[in-house]
Amino acid sequence: MMDRTLAHHLSEVAVSVELETEGMTLNIGPQHPSTHGVLRLVATVDGERATNVRPVIGYMHRGYEKLAEVRTYPQITTIINRIDWVSGFANEVPFIVAAERLMGVEAPPRAQWIRLVLSEMARISSHLVFMASYPLELGAATPLFFALRERERVLDLLESVTGGRFHPNFNRIGGVKPVYAAGPTTKKAGMDIPSGFLAETRDAMDKVVATCKEIEDLVAGNEVFLARTKGVGVMPVDVGASYGVSGPNMRASGCGFDLRKVSDYLPYDDFDFDIPVGANGDCWDRWWVRLEEVRQSTRIIRQAIDGIPSGPLQAKVPRIIKVPAGETYVRAENPKGEMGYHLVSLGGLGPYRLKIRSASFSNLSILPWILENALVPDFIAIMGSLDFVLGDVDR
Repeated sequence: MMDRTLAHHLSEVAVSVELETEGMTLNIGPQHPSTHGVLRLVATVDGERATNVRPVIGYMHRGYEKLAEVRTYPQITTIINRIDWVSGFANEVPFIVAAERLMGVEAPPRAQWIRLVLSEMARISSHLVFMASYPLELGAATPLFFALRERERVLDLLESVTGGRFHPNFNRIGGVKPVYAAGPTTKKAGMDIPSGFLAETRDAMDKVVATCKEIEDLVAGNEVFLARTKGVGVMPVDVGASYGVSGPNMRASGCGFDLRKVSDYLPYDDFDFDIPVGANGDCWDRWWVRLEEVRQSTRIIRQAIDGIPSGPLQAKVPRIIKVPAGETYVRAENPKGEMGYHLVSLGGLGPYRLKIRSASFSNLSILPWILENALVPDFIAIMGSLDFVLGDVDR
């Protein structure tokens, strides 16, 4: 009897010993539905933890830099607003400003304020997509309906001014595209924003702020969402900076840097707004920072529509645009981070060289570091919190 009891005990001990297993290579992608585009990850995993992760990009590369080099300057805005298609208008502004600086042209104040208002609308639109998709990826579907409802409202306003929802093609060297009031036989200029736009914008901003509160109530108290994001995917400031991470991802780690406060590509000096900064640099902080940035963008837009200056929409520029020889780099605080254009001109109708610094490309570069030793089920939570778009990566 004793021998049988001892044998049973020894068998239980043998089963409880942790078995060593060989690492396994796991392909995630290249068409995984939760990777925000066509991205492939080659991950070496030991059990449920990743020991090595290598992103494989380029599945939808479109060569926008070379495409721009064989087009005229006015044609290029139709290309670059497709880089980060979620915030197309914001992509146009730094390129146009780069060309203006080489030409010695400055857009009139009214045109600059319109650019600023629409850029902040693009920021709200982009962040609302994040507010819709990120909780959904973690299993919470309800915030999607609130966020997309308000995004449609913002896109309607963008479309009413520019004629486009995703790809506005609205900026022009020296200003913005004039909107004409068509008569029976002639076109008469003078209508730069639609009738009622300012009142509708004010109402839309009130509704966006109210929706932010609703989303916060739905998500911030959700135990599952908190468990999936708090302390997960922590990114220290120094590590993020070494990988070139920028925008909300860096501010979530405690870095209060925002190009709207230090650069003059748009007249943000005339506006009062705060820079939300996180404390821990985890998935939760990255979600919270974007929620707060939506609120700050509504604050900026309200100030702009209350004090927008009168005047022309376009500076005097030649009918045929030729940018003088030279080079410049202009960067802007786009919704996903720093968007920069290094423009080199030899004096022709189009750029000699154009180098695009897209935010998502640099933000995605930290994946091998931030996913190392992460649990495989946390991959989606971490990648989703970085809010990259593959069109912005495979530019």
